[in-house]
Amino acid sequence: MLPVPLRIHLDQRFNLKIASAGPLTGGDIHRAALLETADGRQFFLKYNTGPTAAVMFRTEALGLALLGAPRVIAVPKVHGHGEVDEHAYLLLEYVAPGHRNRLFWEEFGRSLAALHGTTAAQFGFAHHNFIGSLPQSNTRHDSWPDFYATERLLPQMALARAQNRLETGDEKLLISLCKKLAALCPEEPPALTHGDLWSGNFLCNAAGKPVLIDPAAAFAHRETDLAMSRLFGGFDPAFYHSYEEAWPLAPGFEERLEIYQLYYLLVHVNLFGVGYVAGVQSILRKWG
Repeated sequence: MLPVPLRIHLDQRFNLKIASAGPLTGGDIHRAALLETADGRQFFLKYNTGPTAAVMFRTEALGLALLGAPRVIAVPKVHGHGEVDEHAYLLLEYVAPGHRNRLFWEEFGRSLAALHGTTAAQFGFAHHNFIGSLPQSNTRHDSWPDFYATERLLPQMALARAQNRLETGDEKLLISLCKKLAALCPEEPPALTHGDLWSGNFLCNAAGKPVLIDPAAAFAHRETDLAMSRLFGGFDPAFYHSYEEAWPLAPGFEERLEIYQLYYLLVHVNLFGVGYVAGVQSILRKWG
């Protein structure tokens, strides 16, 4: 049930006149509800308690705005975010589901390539955000190797070491790998990336169009999004074919994709435990 103070606040701030608030499942971190108003409108609400909930929702709203600004791929409209009583919340447009056919995947691939074409002077972003529930630093750097090592790989390794989930030898291999990044990753301009592009972080709307959700956005290497999309089974082949037609990848991506996947596996070690350690160590032994 939606907390009463939160319901009253939403009614008053957004003039909703909420008629029903049905719980939705699927998220690992926050609670979610489909709000239906007396005049037939629908909204998607995320809410949570805790010391980081408000800043998580604020940075999520900023990330959605960043991804939506180029107008090449849809994101849910952000109606607002804030705090009331002990609850933080994010109120979004509700995206009614559609059917993921071949045209959907082809458009998704082209649209992601177009999004990646949005660039910046440096890697990083103006604010820090989160990857899952973990803080993610976006301090700006002039080079991809510096950004990837300093803001992504090394902080996650430090956290894993602090939790005794990885060993000194793993850390040494990662430091060795970081010194090789300039030779391993093709030099490209910073690309606007979703940052956590797995199958749970996009939708197909009623018109059959892709919609990005739950971003960990930054200007990064575009291959990171594609590598993450391949980590847990991958998307439809039409997605990758369409992306490559729009913007071909540099030769050797199939080999180096696990260098980018290493970050996400480290995140999973820190969020979900030692079940992901073997995958991390395999990559470190190969590339470190």
